[in-house]
Amino acid sequence: MSDLFSAPTPSRKSASTPARPKGPENEAYDASAIEVLEGLEPVRRRPGMYIGGTDESALHHLAAEILDNSMDEAVAGHANTIDVHLAPGNRLSVRDNGRGIPVDPHPRFPDRSALEVILTTLHAGGKFSGKAYATSGGLHGVGSSVVNALSAHMDVEIARDRTLWQQSYERGKPVTPLQKAGAAPNRRGTQITFQPDPEIFGTHVFVPARLYKLCRSKAFLFRGVTIRWSCDPSLIKTGDDTPAEAVLHFPGGLADSLADELGPNAPLLAPFWSGEAPLPPQADGADNGKVEWAVAFLESGPASLISYCNTIPTPLGGTHETGFRNALLKGLRAWGDQRSIKKAASITAEDILGMIAARLSAFIRDPQFQGQTKEKLTTAEASKLLETALRDRFDHWLAQNPPQADALLSFAIERAEERLRRRELKDTPRKSATRRLRLPGKLTDCTREHAPDTEIFLVEGDSAGGSAKQARNRETQAVLPLRGKILNVASATTEKLRANQELRDLIEALGCGSGERFDLTKLRYGRVIIMTDADVDGAHIASLLMTFFYRELPELIRNGHLYLAQPPLYRLTQGAYSVYAMDDADRERKMATLAKKRGKIDVSRFKGLGEMPPADLKETTMDPRSRTLLRVVAPPEDRLSTRERVESLMGRKPELRFAFIQEHARSVDELLDI
Repeated sequence: MSDLFSAPTPSRKSASTPARPKGPENEAYDASAIEVLEGLEPVRRRPGMYIGGTDESALHHLAAEILDNSMDEAVAGHANTIDVHLAPGNRLSVRDNGRGIPVDPHPRFPDRSALEVILTTLHAGGKFSGKAYATSGGLHGVGSSVVNALSAHMDVEIARDRTLWQQSYERGKPVTPLQKAGAAPNRRGTQITFQPDPEIFGTHVFVPARLYKLCRSKAFLFRGVTIRWSCDPSLIKTGDDTPAEAVLHFPGGLADSLADELGPNAPLLAPFWSGEAPLPPQADGADNGKVEWAVAFLESGPASLISYCNTIPTPLGGTHETGFRNALLKGLRAWGDQRSIKKAASITAEDILGMIAARLSAFIRDPQFQGQTKEKLTTAEASKLLETALRDRFDHWLAQNPPQADALLSFAIERAEERLRRRELKDTPRKSATRRLRLPGKLTDCTREHAPDTEIFLVEGDSAGGSAKQARNRETQAVLPLRGKILNVASATTEKLRANQELRDLIEALGCGSGERFDLTKLRYGRVIIMTDADVDGAHIASLLMTFFYRELPELIRNGHLYLAQPPLYRLTQGAYSVYAMDDADRERKMATLAKKRGKIDVSRFKGLGEMPPADLKETTMDPRSRTLLRVVAPPEDRLSTRERVESLMGRKPELRFAFIQEHARSVDELLDI
């Protein structure tokens, strides 16, 4: 056993043993192999460590670094104007009217100015101590120096104390001394003009549209700054709508940004929730920063959350987004508790984020980012700071807007229920692709498939269904009888909705799914026509069906596929001549017209569609050549009021319907007096 663990005895090398080949991998590894990169050489050797790569995105990151320095001056209250100009030769210039980078000798390097130290030394800057900037985007002291290192040429102009100073650099090294360029009595601030090095970035150049978007987003982020953008017209390609000049100033801040992006016809559930608030102070009472937000609650459309910290975009989110989500979730759940709605507890942050377009901008002290590109905020305390600041404001906003708050809660619960339905569907084995489509047994389908001119009639009861089947055009018209009054989906639970066979048959017949599984391309008919009796019960059934479509298949309405048939209530016959009347008022008008002629007038009232002869039903209600259809619409500009009306008349709260009756009771009396 001991032999197994003992080291073999080395033998002397024989003359026949081949010599070890020489090569770089076998050279001596001693102190002389240790390379020391000084100054900015590490940046040029490994640019990806500092700006994420050498592609077009990394190139534009240089522009963001210089612009962020000017934005820090603006946020600190020392500047209010920034000029950005793109010139031929891939030269970008950024100028602000701030304090100007210091030009006096640096205490640790008396032979160099503070400007030169900042531009040639990594981790040198005025943002470490917090004395020069309370909050800032440049935190690592590498922004300007990295841009300098990766630029073929950089010119700097500093206006301080009524004097203009200039210095030039090439690939990170000064090529001229810092020198006075004359008096500057009416100027202050810093101007940096640089040309990215083609040795690093190859053929990549600045894109005007991308730079303009960057400037625009920065102007939105701080309402106290004006950014003046300009670009040589020769650099803007044909078809690019980027302006050659623009003044970017947005007093409304993030709210202006969000409104501009969404446009005037956004399907809003409630007005914008926006504002600005200080973060809770530090233990010693010192200022901790602030937060600005703008939130649009959407009934449909793409959701989004775009966040920033100290004007730096954070596309990967971070702790400030966590605090924002927690504030919205806890606030909406608390509102549900006040309203005694138990289902509010099922809402998650994802349900809320799926119904908002939001912009969030936090300004905090000493933020910590993930990596030099600062794509994610990792400051642990930011989550609690933002949650505390935003939660109180959100609670107040909900309390001041009860109808909108109720609508948001209702929609969030719908999303939560839809999420739970999707989870259940994942547990259900998928049908075989070869399995034949199963259609409801009561559906009498048309022979033509998936054509725009096909239509399905939803009728009440088998009797009306029988008449409609005889009156229809078999090629293009389908008929689905429904059993009496369907479920009121606005007040029913999700369990009742899923268990309702009538609605399941209806969704299956349409073929396009419902909720978030809705797919308009799978709709089997060009028109969906609600055809009910021309009486109060028929109107009630039509209301229930419209509520169902509005809540479960809203895109069907928005795309103009839902209609109401207009069957007559009376038939007036005078000899061989017959006319139809839609209602009592229409009957009286037509009887007065017929009375001018001689002959007895016979009045027949249709008890329902089932009692109407198929020939009459076809002529008055189903034949496209002679019928009248009403298209059901939900105007984009009235989305919020429409949703509130549906919720009040068809929702879970009878007191809202009672209030509506009280409010409109007098108008009903006046109608009866006519």
